[in-house]
This record gives sequence, structure tokens and C-alpha cells, in this order.
Amino acid sequence: MSTMFQALRFPCGKEMPNRFFLSPLTNSQSFADGSLSDDEINWLEMRAKGGFGLTMTAAAHINKDGQGFPGQLGIFSDSQLPGLKKLAKKIKSHGSLAVVQLHHAGLRSPRELTGLAPVAPTPSEKFAARGLSHGEVKRLIEDFIQGAERAKNAGFDGVELHAAHNYIICQFLSSEFNQRTDEYGGSLQNRSKVLFDIITGIRKRCGAGFLLGVRLTPERHGIELAEAVATAKTLFEKREIDFLDISAWDIYKEPADESLRGRSLLSYFTELDRGDIRLGAAGKVYTPADIKFGLDAGLDFVLMGRAAMLHHNYPSLLSANSEFAPNRAPVSRDYLLAEGLSAAFIDYVGGQWPDFVSS
Repeated sequence: MSTMFQALRFPCGKEMPNRFFLSPLTNSQSFADGSLSDDEINWLEMRAKGGFGLTMTAAAHINKDGQGFPGQLGIFSDSQLPGLKKLAKKIKSHGSLAVVQLHHAGLRSPRELTGLAPVAPTPSEKFAARGLSHGEVKRLIEDFIQGAERAKNAGFDGVELHAAHNYIICQFLSSEFNQRTDEYGGSLQNRSKVLFDIITGIRKRCGAGFLLGVRLTPERHGIELAEAVATAKTLFEKREIDFLDISAWDIYKEPADESLRGRSLLSYFTELDRGDIRLGAAGKVYTPADIKFGLDAGLDFVLMGRAAMLHHNYPSLLSANSEFAPNRAPVSRDYLLAEGLSAAFIDYVGGQWPDFVSS
């Protein structure tokens, strides 16, 4: 319990009051033009007020062509700044760090949303995606950097780069989806160049005091664990970021690769020398015992998703009662409405996780 509620300082100088991150959760609550709705602001403010030390938005697409979901938050236009400024101010008023997750869906951008063929590092017949030209890759990097600048101008403490779940940065990292022959393809060093160019650009334009994190997929989607670990190692060595977020799906699991089993997946990352850079993970972090397991395993923080949906004030409840036992799904629509999820969010969740919302 004491570690869970210790403050955590990042290399950039910013500090969060405890070890609880709100996971970036897709929720379909924004308007069609990517601007924030009051529903989404309410959902996030409730988590900040409820004690989460860092409150992160859903994935925010950095250009219109990179939209991945209906009702997705956007950060590609100054017209979106009024809502973003309102959100940042409300989150920070409760002592929580305010962070935007920057995203581009790449070959996972539905044509019915964008009206265009999805794009990828190289053409994909399976996804009917076209390959980006060299100039378009440069533009993609610039769009991510401008998204970070827009977040800073809106008053956010920082951003997280979504380099996981087979979205565009993850696609560049993957030898399966990246078959380029220029400086952005081939070796892992080349395939990770987009990620590192974005990081360097953000640090240069947003300054040393801006919070900067990366979400990585440790395996799956054409990502080999050894390459994910190598990317993490380089991120730690370069010391341009403040935190690394491992999307593990299950913090208790062993690697999918049978030859690497016999130890936890997380251990391949916690054993790396990370200096002052902070390390966290998401994946079935639900009970206080799960949080303790993650921190005891060497993480600096944990990310909570479904548990945060069920309890907007999970950290506050646990702080007040060490025996706190969170509710379990399924729960009713009325329960979720009271916890700050809008009808659109509940409909989205019900479609993704049928056992989460009771009839």
C-alpha cells in the first residue's frame, strides 16, 4: 500500500502523486470532427477527481486520414483546441497529470470512416492498404510532432506515443508489415527510425520539461519479443523519454515464444537498465493484489482500464480502505452511467466485451 501511494517523479521534472495511470480507453464519445464532447470531458475528469495520478485520454488521431474508430478524439486541428484546453484544465485541477495519447491507425483505418484507402509502411493486400511514399513518411513524423505541440499549447503535461497494437508506429517496427527498402525499412534500427525521429522532434519542439512516453507491444502483430526488448533498451539508452508503457494484455503471462518461457514477460523489460525513466504495464490489473504484483515485479506504475471504468475513484477507495474489493463485471447500464460512461461509450464497450454490460 505504501508504494502504491508514493509520489513518482519523471526525468522531465513532473511528478504524479501515486502509481495509478488511467489507461487510454477507446470510447466513441467525441464528435465526428474529432472535437471533445462534454461526455468525454466528464468521464476523464471523474477519474482525475477520483485519485488517478495520471489521466490519459483515449487515442487521439494526429491527422484525419489516421482515424481508427467512430467518435474518436482528434488532435490534428487548432479547431479542437478549445475542448482540449477545457479538458486539460479540469484534469490538472484535481492534481492529476494530464496526458494525450497520440495515434494513427495506419492500415487499421477503416475506409468507411476516412473515405480513403488506409496507409501502411508498405502495401498490404490483406488490409487493402497502400504504402506511404518517402515524403508521406516525413509528413507522418511531422504530424505526430505537431500533435504534441498542440497538446502542449492546450495545457497538457505531456503525450504518449501509441506504438502498439499494430497501429502505424507499430507497423513500422514490425518486420511483417514493414518491407520498405529506404532508411525506414530493413534492420530494426531502420524500422524504428520513425519512432525515434518523432521522439527527437517532440523533445526539440516541446522542451525538456514536457512529459513524453511511449506505449509498446511486447509481442504479436509481427513484433518479436527480442526486438521489442531491443527497442526498449534503445529508448532507455537514448534518455529522451520519461516513461515506457508495456501493453502486456496480462501482467502475469509468460512469453508466447515457448523458447523464452520459464519467466514472466515483464521480467524481460524490468531487468533492463532504465536509469530514471519510469516503466509501467497494462493487462488485467484489477485487484489491489494485481497492483502489488506489478509493483513488486519491478514496475514503477500500473495502468488500469476496466477497473477504472467500474470505479471512477478506485485510487481514493483503496487509499481509504486497504481491504477494498472492486466490483466485478457484468454490471448494469445504469451502474456505468453513474460511473461517468456515456450511452455511446457503454454501447461501444458492450460490442467489444459482451460480458461487461448486463442486459
